[in-house]
Formats: sequence, structure tokens, C-alpha cells
Amino acid sequence: MTNRITYIKARSGWQVIDLGELREYWDLFYFLVLRDIKVMYAQTILGFAWAILNPLIQIVVFSVVFGRVAEVPTEGIPYALFSSVAVIPWTYMQEAMTQSSQSLVQGQSMLGKVYFPRLIFPLAPAFARLVDFTISILLLSCVMFWYRVTPTWNLLYFPVFLVFMVMVASGVGMWLSSFAIRYRDFKYAMPFVMKMLIYTAPIVYSAASIPDKYRLIYSLNPIVGVIEGFRAALLGTPMPWAYIWPGMLTAALVFVTGGLYFKRMERIFADVI
Repeated sequence: MTNRITYIKARSGWQVIDLGELREYWDLFYFLVLRDIKVMYAQTILGFAWAILNPLIQIVVFSVVFGRVAEVPTEGIPYALFSSVAVIPWTYMQEAMTQSSQSLVQGQSMLGKVYFPRLIFPLAPAFARLVDFTISILLLSCVMFWYRVTPTWNLLYFPVFLVFMVMVASGVGMWLSSFAIRYRDFKYAMPFVMKMLIYTAPIVYSAASIPDKYRLIYSLNPIVGVIEGFRAALLGTPMPWAYIWPGMLTAALVFVTGGLYFKRMERIFADVI
């Protein structure tokens, strides 16, 4: 029997994410994802039914307020379907980013005891929340069947926007978790921030309603590209590349810089607990 010795060396302040190291701790990452899934609806009566009820309640409210009362234009798409395709990825990103922001604070008992890549903490919620997302997508498929929506070749882009969505949630989560462990005010600010963000993305309205002079700036919001991309992939509408490409570039930038900043701050996490 051979014993493997692992040497932990000091790293440079700014460093790209070490995928090899993350792969070595795959078991721990899997455990944290599984833990997050188990405690997600622990000690609740309805359990995973909340994965359907949460977006469903928002869809009903939006359909009444914006679809019936305000009569927001949806380019001929029934408002319930129009909002469903947006609410589901938005709910995923909202929950993943919120949970990631507090991941280091909630796991602080482990930070000073044993070495492992701390990056696992903010990444785990982004993957755990995919369970909710999958359940909601299955519900959406029933809604699409009800409205007799026939899938098109655009559906092949679905995995692309899935990766795009996870990248946005993970990148923002790395930034927020780095800030939240130092500034505990983030716990109280996050609900307010999320309520504001919902109106900066085409969830209750169409991106086509944005004036031309603001569209370039608007498209830099990666959430816009995610939602409009899913709409096109699932509903078969024309693919809005003018919103998708800028959003993807922003998402990649947020993800890379988030990882760099997280690694930069990683050395002081145990000191600020």
C-alpha cells in the first residue's frame, strides 16, 4: 500500500481556476451538491413540489398583471407561455446566485480545518439548482403541449443556453461569495438586488420593446441573452444573436474575473470568519 503525499504551495495572487485541482476533489464537490439538494426543501410539507409552485405562482401573477391588465406585447405568443420560458431560467439564476453568495458563510466551519479548493462552495449551488430547473422544464413542456407549440431546430441550441445560464450563475456567485464573507450586509441586500434585477431582464416584457439606442447596453446584461436564447430555442422564434453574443461575452468575462478574484481573496477567507 502506497501513501500519496500532497504538497500545498503558495500560489500567485491572480491565478486562473485550477481545473485539475477541482477534478481531484470531485467527491467533495459531489457531496456538497447532493447536500444542497437534500436540504433545499428539508422539513417542508410539499418538498420538491415547491420547484413547480415557485415559478408557477410568478407566472400566474405576471400573466394577470402584465398579460391581462397591462396587456404587454408578446409578439403573438400567449403571455402564460411567454413568461414561463423566462421565469424558469430566471428562478434558477436567482436561487443559485443567492445561495452561492452565502455559501462560504454557511460553510465557514470547514474553512479553517482542512485544505480543499474553496471554489467548490460557490459552484455547488449552481449545479444543485439544476434539479429545480429540470423539474420546471418538464412542467413547461406540458404547457407547450397545451398551446400546441411544435419544437423546431432551434431546440438544438438548448444545451448551449443551459451552459450559458450556469456560467452566469457561477460567475456572479463567485463574486458575491467573495464579498459576502467580508461584508455580511450582502445577506440583507440580496433580496432587494434580485427584485431590482427582475426588471432589467426581458421577463415580463419583450426585449424588442427596448429602444434601439439602448439595445447595445441592454444586451450586455447576460441575463438578457439567457432568457431571449431560451425563448428562441423553446418557442422557435428567430434567434436573437444581437442579444446573445454580447451577453455571452459578458458572462465569460464575469466568470473568468470572478474566478480570478475568488482565488485572490481565498487566502484571507479563514482570517475574516
